[in-house]
Amino acid sequence: MTARFCGLEVGLSAWLDANALSLDATGELAAELLPRLAGSGVLGVGVARDFGGEGGDVTDAVAAVAAASERSLAAGLVLWGHRCYVEFLIRSPNRSLRESLLPDLLAGRSAGATGLSNAMKSLAGLEALQIRASRQANRLMINGALPWVTNLRSQGFHVAVAVADERGRGAFVASLSGKDAGVERSADLELMGLRGSNTAAIAVTNARVRAERIIHADAKAWLPAVRPAFLGMQCGLSIGLARRALGEARTNLGSGRAMLAEPIASLAAKLAEQETRLREGLRAGVFQDRPAVLFRIRIALAEIAAEAVGLELQAAGGRAYLTGPGAGFGRRWREAAFIPVITPSLVQLRTALAVQQSAA
Repeated sequence: MTARFCGLEVGLSAWLDANALSLDATGELAAELLPRLAGSGVLGVGVARDFGGEGGDVTDAVAAVAAASERSLAAGLVLWGHRCYVEFLIRSPNRSLRESLLPDLLAGRSAGATGLSNAMKSLAGLEALQIRASRQANRLMINGALPWVTNLRSQGFHVAVAVADERGRGAFVASLSGKDAGVERSADLELMGLRGSNTAAIAVTNARVRAERIIHADAKAWLPAVRPAFLGMQCGLSIGLARRALGEARTNLGSGRAMLAEPIASLAAKLAEQETRLREGLRAGVFQDRPAVLFRIRIALAEIAAEAVGLELQAAGGRAYLTGPGAGFGRRWREAAFIPVITPSLVQLRTALAVQQSAA
């Protein structure tokens, strides 16, 4: 029987509510976050039971990311990165790699990270791949760097990377481990928020890649198939943040602010419309051949999230600017500033749309 996501467990919701500010401002709970998500079963949402998951499909994974993001965008971001890596394994023809890694990933004993943001930009013609392969003494070695990757837990991680072929004949997708020789994780990036997300850079120096670590041999053919899940789950970040901000705005409606009721309701309707378009498009499988439609949904949801936080500010008034009463709003304001820049950024998506329109 197909399971549908029905919301976060009460215990996880309470923990995220109690620690959302810490997850945003510090890295003190970074090691604890993924096991907490795993303990609630949320890491397996949308993963078939045959693979050890909770059942459902990718729309349930989107709903799970949204639910986590309502309480903490840092938690939603970690869930997105981890769940994307799990999705890559599920969609890989490399059965042995999937079977060896998936149990620990679903149990939260190891972290999965999507290092494919660069690849997604490359797919849209926006930048070259940053990791390249070369043949050294009959060994395939790779070199390069990824400046920004989430969920790189120091306790152990696996990261998917797209690698340009040594002879310029396309690219392949491989899985690297934080324990691999030649793979170096930087210190956590000095972010203005989301500090509990284990976000860092990766330097790859003469790291060996064996055949058993290849997720897919043809990145150009495979990436369009996984992009809807990658971007769809990313949309969950905007959905969750927008829901929470609109809920806070409604709560703060009172004397002198009743005129905000209509724009709050109008924006909530726009949010519901975009959620429906995303869910129906993912289930129908239309985004693989029509990525521009998904790009526009992602842009629309990011704009809705920003507008929702603005309405929350207007509804709360000056109290939102006080460090005590406004602590939750201040965190959501910082979270909203992240949504437009997560790769692919809104500028990159609009550039890709413009390129498609000019080529049509």
